[in-house]
Amino acid sequence: MIELVFDGLFHFIRVCGDASDGASVLEREGVVAAVAPAVPERSVVNSVAYRRGDDLIAAYDDVAAAYAEIGAKWTVWVRPGDERVARFLEDRGHVDDAQPVAMARELAGVERPPADALPDWTADGDLLVVGPLNDRAYGLDTDSFTRALRRLPEGVSHVYVASDEGEPVGCLVMTDHEGNSDVEMVAVVPEARGRGISGNLLRHALADAAERGCRTSTLVATKLGYPTYERLGFEPLGQISMWELSPGG
Repeated sequence: MIELVFDGLFHFIRVCGDASDGASVLEREGVVAAVAPAVPERSVVNSVAYRRGDDLIAAYDDVAAAYAEIGAKWTVWVRPGDERVARFLEDRGHVDDAQPVAMARELAGVERPPADALPDWTADGDLLVVGPLNDRAYGLDTDSFTRALRRLPEGVSHVYVASDEGEPVGCLVMTDHEGNSDVEMVAVVPEARGRGISGNLLRHALADAAERGCRTSTLVATKLGYPTYERLGFEPLGQISMWELSPGG
C-alpha cells in the first residue's frame, strides 16, 4: 500500500507542476519534481518524490539546479525508513522539516454521511477557492497556495467544497489514478473547525470515488488531520520525512 501513497504523490507533484504560472515538471528515471517559480517560498509545492534511493541520488544535481535557478525552497518526500537518502540529503544541507504519516484504506463498504451532517457541499467546486482556503486554514499569512493553484488538468481531479451561508469554509481535492483516489489540499478555516466538516466532506468524496470505480484511497496526514482520517478507516503505513532545503542552504 505504501507504493499507492507514492503513486499518489507522483501524480500530485505532476499536478503542481502544471497548476501555476510558469510551473513545470522535471522528470528523471524514478524521480519527479514540480518546479513552481510563482511560489518559490512554498516547499510543499516545489517538491520531489522518488522510487528508489539510487534514482534520487542520480537525479539530485539536475533537480537542485532547477530549484536554484528559481531561488526556491524545496523538499524531498523521503520514504519510510530510508536512512540512506536521509543522510545523503542531510549532507547536502537539507533539514528534516516534518514527518507526516502515509495512510490508506480500501473503499469497499464506504458509506456517505447523513444528508443533514453537511447541508451545503459540492463535488464540482471552484479550484480558485481551494488555494485561499488552504492559506487561511494553515495560518501562513501569505497567498502562497492561492498562487500555486490556478488550474488543474481537466478530468484528473475532483474539487470538493463545503460552504456555510454561501461562504466556502472547507475543501479537499481528490485525484484519481489507476484505481486509487488520492486525497489532497484538505482545509477547514479556523472559525469553522470542530463541526465535522472535513470528515463529512471526505466521506462524500470517498463514496464518490468508490462509485467511479476506485478501489483504494491514500493520503499523507498532518498531525492535525490524522485523528479524522483514522476515524474514517485510513490505516497508518509509516512516517514520510520531508527533507527541506532553503535557497543558499
